[in-house]
Amino acid sequence: MSSPIYDFTIADLGERKIVSPINTANFLSTNKRLLYDGHCDNTAESKDSRGVPSLELAGPSRYIYFNPTLTRAAIVTCGGLCPGINDVIRSITMQLFYRYGVKDILGIKYGFRGLIPEYRHKSVQLGPELVKDITSIGGSILSCSRGHQDIDKIIKSLADSRIDILFCIGGDGTMRAVQAITAGIMKQGLKIAVVGIPKTIDNDLGLIQKSFGFDTAIAETVHAIKCAHVEAKGAENGIGLIKIMGRLSGHIAANAALAQNDTNFVLIPEVPFTLSGENGFLVSLEKRIKSRGHAVVLVAEGAGQDLLRKKDDPVETDPSGNLRLYDIGIFLKKEIEHHFRRINQEINLKYIEPSYMIRSVPANASDGLYCGSLGQYAVHAAMAGKTGLLVALMKDEYVYLPLSAAVARRKIDPQGDLWLRVLEATGQPSSIKD
Repeated sequence: MSSPIYDFTIADLGERKIVSPINTANFLSTNKRLLYDGHCDNTAESKDSRGVPSLELAGPSRYIYFNPTLTRAAIVTCGGLCPGINDVIRSITMQLFYRYGVKDILGIKYGFRGLIPEYRHKSVQLGPELVKDITSIGGSILSCSRGHQDIDKIIKSLADSRIDILFCIGGDGTMRAVQAITAGIMKQGLKIAVVGIPKTIDNDLGLIQKSFGFDTAIAETVHAIKCAHVEAKGAENGIGLIKIMGRLSGHIAANAALAQNDTNFVLIPEVPFTLSGENGFLVSLEKRIKSRGHAVVLVAEGAGQDLLRKKDDPVETDPSGNLRLYDIGIFLKKEIEHHFRRINQEINLKYIEPSYMIRSVPANASDGLYCGSLGQYAVHAAMAGKTGLLVALMKDEYVYLPLSAAVARRKIDPQGDLWLRVLEATGQPSSIKD
């Protein structure tokens, strides 16, 4: 299998002629870049003088493209909720207002729908007074929405509203839309910068070290694991079953299990398993109950879909284009109860599904710090006239990634170190397949 080919070139709107109002001596140097050595031989562009692929470091430019006193910026939040959205909104607003002197900042309501005139959603004027306390509440003060919108209408709305900079906070679906918006803007020759801030609580965007909200999600999942463990130990043959986020990857489940070593089984989309048979999940669970008297099972929402999906089932998607998942949590609950009835073994099963509670909480300190940095670096990029990019953390450095290089999914390697540590921490069999 060949490695992916990445082009790390960052587009810009033109020559930067305006002296930056940022009071710092730490302006970006065009000669200083972050080496990307994952797939050196296959990377097409953006190489350093030695031919090694490299990425542009994030930070302020000595000269900027937009005149702050004439600039109108807008912020939009798309997709599902995630801890830290308000932190990013606040960071962008405060950075624009105080560091660059941009006073005209719009908050677009209800995602990209807010840029479609037919929905009649009024934007809000953002400023320090409005955003000063929003980090203490969850969700998004701008609200979100899912679903595809007409790209041409969005671009026309941006132009008609005289928006110079659009900050888009969202996941992989949002970033694909941002790609299309950026391409349309450039095709029309408009001077509008579009900058993305990656949001996926599942932590599965390609090339990105960590997405915001992930640390908070792990911390909240740990609380659920603790509760499930107490419930399981509090009854004879107790089983705590928790379903957590993770459509296509099990990063939350795996990391939460490592953070709280009370989990005995972790089921994720990347590692197939079977229910029946001598090496199947149900028999493995039965052995655990007989030997220890209780068990905690943590399952990602995208795990085991092959067990539920029938060959003739229609393929259904949600408004964002994601494959609709079957409910693996309810399915496992029923299968576990049926199995132990069949062998005439009493159990006490408690089913916990905390996903929406986790998505809606405020960011913890770690994510708050991260969100603040993402917002600051996003503003530096936009004011310099850079476009079609997102701010990312790679190898503990903040960099600018072109959108085309960041929409791929990142999954757990079943042969990798992370999954090995999960197996060691839980003690579950390396393969739960007959």
